[in-house]
Amino acid sequence: MMVMVVCFSILETTAKYLSRTYPVPMLVWCRYTVHLVLTLLLIAPRMGMRMVRTDQPKGQVVRAALLMGSTACYFGALSFLPMAEVKAISFISPLLVTIFAVWLLREEVSRSRWLAVVAGFLGVLFIIRPGSGLLQWPALLPVASAFCYSQYQIMTRKFSETEHPLTTLFYTALVGSVLMSLVVPFYWTAPEWRHVPLLVLLGVVAGFGHLMLIKALELENASFLSPLSYVQLLWVILFGFLVFGDLPDGWSLIGMVIIVSSGLYVALGHRFKPREEPETTIE
Repeated sequence: MMVMVVCFSILETTAKYLSRTYPVPMLVWCRYTVHLVLTLLLIAPRMGMRMVRTDQPKGQVVRAALLMGSTACYFGALSFLPMAEVKAISFISPLLVTIFAVWLLREEVSRSRWLAVVAGFLGVLFIIRPGSGLLQWPALLPVASAFCYSQYQIMTRKFSETEHPLTTLFYTALVGSVLMSLVVPFYWTAPEWRHVPLLVLLGVVAGFGHLMLIKALELENASFLSPLSYVQLLWVILFGFLVFGDLPDGWSLIGMVIIVSSGLYVALGHRFKPREEPETTIE
């Protein structure tokens, strides 16, 4: 799980660095296409046709499209805003999952968890407050990313018991690559040779990070692993400072603490109730 956290932090740092030179759709295409090639080279020989068999083809396509939309909005946000603030705002996705789970999955949510959801959204206001420099339309992109990601998690929860995780990983890469291949010709910029390794790195760290997440979930319950993903905020702050010289101010740090605390409570506040199954999601 810690390897996954570092991989995704490297992914976001690389995407922000390259967004200074290349259009975001091109970066998203590289991320999914390299991921697809790695999946075909490393997983297809072992699984064969089992990799493409699915009982819910439409669901796989919609789910993968939601994750691609989340990635595109997130990369777009990185091209405008500091990494730590973008990451912190995107952490409202567990709070959105709680809201949509009530509506779509008919789950019951306690009053204390509703208060945690409200507190999390107040934390966002600390980050994008007037005078912060973030109160502009790009601040909506990480919110849109979190919205897409929350819907993606809801769909994952609906059919995770019937689908093989490596099949899901394959369709995630396939659908993202195909959809972005329809768009990328309009945004293509000839890459400089010195940037080619970084463009390939986008897909390598994304694919390897997903694989590490799958392996982690094979060894331990998601209810134990999910809080560890918040460690990524520390890595993003570190990389943002080392590569771009960005550090969040005091108000933003307060907002980050509120959002992370709210997310942790929503994830763990009901962990010890009897006969409750852990939530399992595959990014």
